[in-house]
Amino acid sequence: MADAALSFSETSTKAVAAPRSRARRGAMRWVVLAILVVLLLLTLFPFLLALINAVKDGVDYSKGGPLSIPTRIDMGSLSSFWNTSDFSRKLLNSVIISVCVAVFGALLSLFNAYAIGIGKVRGSRVILVVLLLGIMVPQESIIYPLYYMAKATGLYDTQLAVIIIFAVLQSAFGTYLLSSVLGSFPREIIEAAEIDGATSWQILWSVIVPVLRPTLMVLGTFFFIWTWNEFLIPLVMLVSNNNQTVSVAMGLTRGQNLSDPTLQAAASLLGIAPTIVFFLIFQRTLTRGVAVGAVK
Repeated sequence: MADAALSFSETSTKAVAAPRSRARRGAMRWVVLAILVVLLLLTLFPFLLALINAVKDGVDYSKGGPLSIPTRIDMGSLSSFWNTSDFSRKLLNSVIISVCVAVFGALLSLFNAYAIGIGKVRGSRVILVVLLLGIMVPQESIIYPLYYMAKATGLYDTQLAVIIIFAVLQSAFGTYLLSSVLGSFPREIIEAAEIDGATSWQILWSVIVPVLRPTLMVLGTFFFIWTWNEFLIPLVMLVSNNNQTVSVAMGLTRGQNLSDPTLQAAASLLGIAPTIVFFLIFQRTLTRGVAVGAVK
């Protein structure tokens, strides 16, 4: 009888504690959701602010300031920046440079990582340390020698110079990332391919690349966005109006004797819009690549 009473008491306690635990978990979910909503609003606020001020005229901005709602939609600032900066040309230049850097940077990272992770070249750890140092070096410290090398090779003021520079710089991070993945790649698969008579080139494209394709897509997406947002090197290397990028055009909206907040907001909106569209298009690719990496 005592055991039965004790068992009944424990069952009753668990029955009472279960709803409390569910209620506690439900409250925590609402708290997490509220925090995520606040973070989302803080993230979207700069984009919303740029949109609001880009469609204002000077009178609206001077009366209400940057946080006021425009009384009417005015596309004058957007049209003015588009025409004065030849934005269509700048947009095409940025797309060409960013796409080329994404492709060539990912390929260069793949080849380097294949040699380090699979080929086991001598001094691989030293190479990785050098690559890490290259990632940490600020661009301001290397812009001077890059400028003179571009001058000496005749590539100054050409998009090819910027593509080569960024492909090499971005591949430092890509090589470090992919080499760590390939370092733990199952050797049994590679040995089986070698027994079947596959060459190193066939192993790379038929065995390694299919496994790394999601990671390479993520890497290329990051390279595209990072290159799109670069300002210093394109500013120094591209002096001709026909070769400049969107980021350089955005920087030229403000000077010592020039300050037009609505024009700057229009430049910001037009500058970030392509990257947002690009991110939305490749969002599933990024999610798939991260999920595959987590599973591996």
